[in-house]
Formats: sequence, structure tokens, C-alpha cells
Amino acid sequence: MSARRYTDFAIYKRLLREARPYWLHLASILLLYLLSTPLALLTPLPMKIVVDSVIGSHPIPELLHRLIPVVHTGGSVAILLLAVALALAIALAHQLQSLGNSLLSTYTGEKMALDFQTKLFRHAQRLSLSYHDSIGTSDSTYRIRYDAPAIQWILVNSIIPVTASLAKLVGMIYVTTRINTELAVVALAISPILFAISRAYRPSLRTQWHDVYKLQSSAMSVVQETLSAIRVVKAFGQEAREQDRFARHSLKGFWAHIRVTLVQGSYGLLVGLTTAAGMTAILFIGAQRVQSGALTIGDLLIVMAYVGELYGPLEKLGWTSVSLQSSMAGAERAISLLDEPPDPIERKNARRISRARGVVAFQDVSFAYSKDQPVLQSISFEVPPGIHVGISGATGAGKTTLISLLTRFYDPTEGRILLDGIDLRDFRLADLRNQFAIVLQEPVLFSTTIAENIAYGRPGCELSEIVKGAKAANAHDFISRLPEGYETRVGERGMTLSGGERQRISLARAFLKDAPILIMDEPTSSVDLQTEAAIMDAMTLLSEGRTTFIIAHRLSTLEKCDMYVAIENGYLQVLAPTSPIPQDTESFRSQGKRPLRRPLAWISRWQEGKSR
Repeated sequence: MSARRYTDFAIYKRLLREARPYWLHLASILLLYLLSTPLALLTPLPMKIVVDSVIGSHPIPELLHRLIPVVHTGGSVAILLLAVALALAIALAHQLQSLGNSLLSTYTGEKMALDFQTKLFRHAQRLSLSYHDSIGTSDSTYRIRYDAPAIQWILVNSIIPVTASLAKLVGMIYVTTRINTELAVVALAISPILFAISRAYRPSLRTQWHDVYKLQSSAMSVVQETLSAIRVVKAFGQEAREQDRFARHSLKGFWAHIRVTLVQGSYGLLVGLTTAAGMTAILFIGAQRVQSGALTIGDLLIVMAYVGELYGPLEKLGWTSVSLQSSMAGAERAISLLDEPPDPIERKNARRISRARGVVAFQDVSFAYSKDQPVLQSISFEVPPGIHVGISGATGAGKTTLISLLTRFYDPTEGRILLDGIDLRDFRLADLRNQFAIVLQEPVLFSTTIAENIAYGRPGCELSEIVKGAKAANAHDFISRLPEGYETRVGERGMTLSGGERQRISLARAFLKDAPILIMDEPTSSVDLQTEAAIMDAMTLLSEGRTTFIIAHRLSTLEKCDMYVAIENGYLQVLAPTSPIPQDTESFRSQGKRPLRRPLAWISRWQEGKSR
């Protein structure tokens, strides 16, 4: 996904909205920045006093004479001491202002960036699986980690300093004009040139920074992909190949960064030459005015100092507007992620549900990832509460998609799915997904302790409850043998444990969640027969009293199912009850189906016929 493009005004508006809780902090930072203006105006004053009133014979400025009359009668030594004391006082005030500004800016900027990153992370978790599948998680990771802090650089490190620079610019123009109008006009003559240079460079830099971030994100995706599949990489001996792939992607980002740095450097060169031309013009004219007696040497020195301070804000305004394009590009990418609509969308006034009975119905359900990629078509069946449903079909037939629709990872493109007679889209998402416990073919564990992994669905529960769930999943014995027991950390994706151990922890997590509907997606496909037997025993106990969906290829896994659903090429090919239907459900009787006396043999014959 390419980042959406926003106007500068739109970006500033959005960032200010995000920074609303910190407006008081930002105002305080601005006030501290504004203090630098009077301090900058006072900085050249001690030098003027020394040159004109100590070395020369001009009287001290009238304001100082009024504030400290004794200096006028104390001679040149008293005036010199006054200048030294004034210089020290100004330096101390400047350092205190700089320290306070630095501390408050760092705190506000970091906290604001953290809040924005947290908001982006929360939103990224709400985006659809299809979004993450098509874009990749590394791009979202890059935007959250590296693009989101743009809010700090734009508001705290750019906008506020620029505002303060404008105030300083006005102050310098006023003071310089009071000393000599002609020199002030000459100094300001370069302003239109600086503005034109800045305006010419901004669009190109914004585009180039977008390219840099895109290429850097691409390089990160190679790292993430390779390390997440490191066992495959090692098994095939492809470390050098992956290293070369990373180097190629990184090199593109490297040269893109070099190009944008070159553009920024050329801008700096033009700005430096322009301001140097302005300074030399003022020096030339000022020296002539000193020679003619229109200015004192002290006046010329203070004018040159003020012009230096005048060009400082002018250069900062221009340079910030150009260098800001890096942060603006990052902010665009972050905001565009935030503007991605969550899918599925929770309806307003969605219904709450505490615990479902477990009646599930698919009514003419069709689904497609895109218009030319249909996955499921016109699926209809109903599942009574407490029934065990076996789902079979070839790889890619749509089995897992069927379950993903049930948990509202996706919404049907046509038809509807009911839970206890109510459309899934009418429920609150959090409440709906709390009705399901899921055991996947490849169990997903987090790089934390075994106890925290088991309690993932019920954080904060007691250890005794965790142990109870582990015992039910036949996991307690092997956990107890570990050096740190339930506090053992499982490593990234649980890779310090065997596949069977990870699966039993996944079952323990489902036990502890105690949801009314259980989904098992090929739970025993990657374990040995002995481990499969232990997992099957745990599955039997776990599924008691729950509506259970089991996706499996092994018929032994489906042996105790009450219903059997077969899907082929997105269509419902077989719907057969394998045991007597509960008396409170009439849906299957209306289809004229009868219980099968030998369901597994019949299913096997059907599968063999399809394979032929």
C-alpha cells in the first residue's frame, strides 16, 4: 500500500488533534523558546558597552544609567565590571532557559510520540487479516516504530522553534531598524530569495523521503521474514542468499538516502551563499557609515551581531521547511495507516453477549478475497448446541476460511452467519470473539512464561486455575519437569518446546478460557501417534458440552464427531449427521438426511472416490 497524500494543512491539523492532551506542555515550551528572543537581544549589549564606553568615550545606554546610576560616577572600571556582570547574567539565564526547554521538550515529545505509537498499534490490530496478509506486518511495524515519532519532530522540534524564530526575527528587525534603517533594509533584502529557494526544494524532498522510507521498510521485511523462517533458511543452507537479498534492498535505501542528503546539502549551500552575500553587503555599507561618523564602532558591532541573529531565524525558517519534509513524509505514512478502515466494522449500538448457547447457522454464505477469487459459495447448514462438527476437504478448499468467517476475521460477501439466531455482525466484536476458544494446527505461543501463555485468554487468573487447565490438557507433567516450571520462558514463538508440548499448552489455554464454542484446526497433524493420543484425550475432555468444529484430514480425528461437512472448491459437497440428531433441532431432518451407521467408512469411501 502506498502512503496516501495529504496537504500540509491536513497533516498539521491531524497532528494537533493527536497532541490535544499536551497543549499546555506545548504552550510552556513555546514560552521558554520565546525567552530566547530578549536574551539574544541582550547578548551583544556588554560588548557594545565595553567598546563604546570603556575603550571609547561614549556614555553608557540611557536605560542602564537609569537602572544603575552609580555606574556613571564610578568610572571606566565600574562600567567594565557592569559589562562583565551583565554578560555572566545573560549567559546564566540563557543556559537555564536552554536546560528547561530541553527537559520539557524531551518529556513532551517522547510522551506524545509514545501515545501516537500506541494508538497506531491498537488500530493496526483492528485491521483485517487480508490487509496484513497483502501488505505484510513489517510495513505496519515500520510505520509504528519509525514514522509515528514524526509527531514529535514536527510539533516540538519544528513548529515551536519556527514560531519562536519568527518572534526573534521580528525583534531583530525592530532593533536593527532603530539603530540603522538602511542596514535593516539591506539585511532583509535576501528574505525573498531564501523563501524562493525553500519553496523550490520542498516538493522534491517530500517525494524522495517517501521513497527512502518505503525502501527501508522493504529491507526490514526481508529481515523479519528471514528470521521468522530461520529453520527453513538453515535447513536449505540459504544464509548467503538471504544476506544478499537484504543487502540489495538495503543498498537501494542507502542510495536513496544519499540522493536526498545531496539535495538537502545543495539547499544548504544556496542558503549559506545567500546569507554570506547579505552579511558582506552589510559589512561594506556599515564600514562606510562608521568612516562617515554616522555609526560608532559599537553600533556596527551590535548591528552585525543582530544581523547574524536575524539571519539565524531566516535560515532556520527555510531550513526547517525543507528538512521538515522528512518528518512530514513519515507523518503521512503514519496517518494513512490510522485512516485504514478497520475490518470488520463493529456496528453502532452492537449487542452484548455474555455466554452463547452455541447454535450456529450458515445461510447462503459466500466469500471472496477479491471479485475474481471466490473461496466459498452458497454454504448453508445449521449446528445445534453441543454438537461436534468435523470439517474436511482438500487443501485450499475453504475450510479455514469457513472458520475465519465464524470468528468474524472476515465478513461474508453474501449471506449471513447466525449465533443463537442473531447475525454475527450485530454483536460487539470483543464479546463475540470471547465465545470462541481456538486451537490451531501450528500453535502460537508468545515469548513469555508458560503460565502467561496459558492464561492469555484470561489474564490475571490464579495459578491454581492455570494448573487445572494444564492438567486437563495433559501438560502439567512435562511443565513440572522444567527447571522453572510454569515460570519457564518459552522463547520466540515457543520454539524451546517441542511441537506436542506447544500444542498441549495451546489446549490448556483453551481449557482456561472456557468458551462455549471450540474450534480446532488440524490440531494433531504435526505430532507423532503417542502425542496425538494424549492430545485426543485432552480434546475429548475439552469439547464436552461445547459446540465444537474440528478441521482435520485424519479420519481418526473426526471419529467422535456428530456431523460431517465436506467442502470442495468452495462448495458444500457433503453434509451428513453421523449420530442421532438432538430432539431440539429439526434443521437436518428437513433435509431428509438420516444417521449413518458406519460414518467413518462412508466418509473414507467418499474421499477415495473424489481422489479417483
